[in-house]
Amino acid sequence: MRADRVTPGSQTSLREANRARIVSAVQQRGSLTQIELAGVTGLSPATISNIVKELSAAGVLHTANSVRNGRRALQVTLARNLGLVAGIRFGQRSLDVALADASMRVLAEQRMPLAPDHRADAGLQRTAMLVREMLQDVDAKPDELLAVGVGVPAPVDIRTGEVVTVGMMRGWDGVRVDEALEAELGVPVSTDNDSTLAAIAEARFGAGAGYDSVAYVRASHGVGGGLVLGGRAVHGRSGVAGEIGHVSVDENGPVCRCGNRGCLEMLVGASSLLSMLPESAGHLTLADLVARARDGDAGCRRVVFDAGRHLGVALANLCNLVDPDVVVIGGQLAEAGDVLLEPLRTALGQRVVATSRGPAEVVRSVLGADAGVRGALAAALDLARANGSLGVTT
Repeated sequence: MRADRVTPGSQTSLREANRARIVSAVQQRGSLTQIELAGVTGLSPATISNIVKELSAAGVLHTANSVRNGRRALQVTLARNLGLVAGIRFGQRSLDVALADASMRVLAEQRMPLAPDHRADAGLQRTAMLVREMLQDVDAKPDELLAVGVGVPAPVDIRTGEVVTVGMMRGWDGVRVDEALEAELGVPVSTDNDSTLAAIAEARFGAGAGYDSVAYVRASHGVGGGLVLGGRAVHGRSGVAGEIGHVSVDENGPVCRCGNRGCLEMLVGASSLLSMLPESAGHLTLADLVARARDGDAGCRRVVFDAGRHLGVALANLCNLVDPDVVVIGGQLAEAGDVLLEPLRTALGQRVVATSRGPAEVVRSVLGADAGVRGALAAALDLARANGSLGVTT
């Protein structure tokens, strides 16, 4: 299906271009009805129908009957026989692994706890074993795996997959994740910061879909951030772009795990928030804090309110620098809803440069805890496409 083998401007060339446009739309969106495909590509319904039939017969696309808005529709995805990808997200305390087909349809997924100081070698070997087991569980052969995407909670040099910071992930300093997993699984690997991958997922499939520029913040046990500007993730020179959790907001504040003082994470990370509660509150987890704040507990609401205000102040600086269309708030703390978001929006609005457009819209994540691993799957698909592994030229 290479258009460069036909005469430019010919009917065949136009048809090849239309095929590529349809396949690209399905790859990007994962699953679309034929009517949605017509809207996205600008092609007529008749053209869509004919090309979808042709590509389905060729084993490139798969169709299934569905219902949208009370009407029958034909759902279009990429065929499973194009191969599978794996998405992996290492959190500070948990590991998420998902296996998906070329349409981003998740076939298997697992989440398991991690020790706070888990080491790279053991973690990566365990993850590779888990991916192999999941392939077996879905009756897939090892050679069906095309690529792997990995997210880690630290800045990464995306050219090498190396964790570039010191001390943010003990036992991971200088580790080249791409090399280690490629050696274990025998397929290409793409490694990035987990919040950047979450930003990509929200921009493509979640709360940021349809916006040109998206800022994402994950507020949970730690605080991370990612930027998607003009549809592309921003990494910077050494992978620290968007790392809002380590913006210094108090130069005389406590020393952070990154080595700086008074980082935002020291004010709104889980351990800091929980330490603000009186002993009479008992031993609470972050989930307990969020649940009690939603239920009206005065102390917990105050802690979450202050966290929202701190986040708003830090985000105002980010918005004044890059001026995103939308700010997406994810992570466990975002589950507090407006208890967190209202003071955040107020602090943000008070501190950004005043314009007739007003401050950036602030919304809660749509993908929630799945954002990071969905972004890792998207990165794996992007890598498979770039390598030509999907067998489809777009």
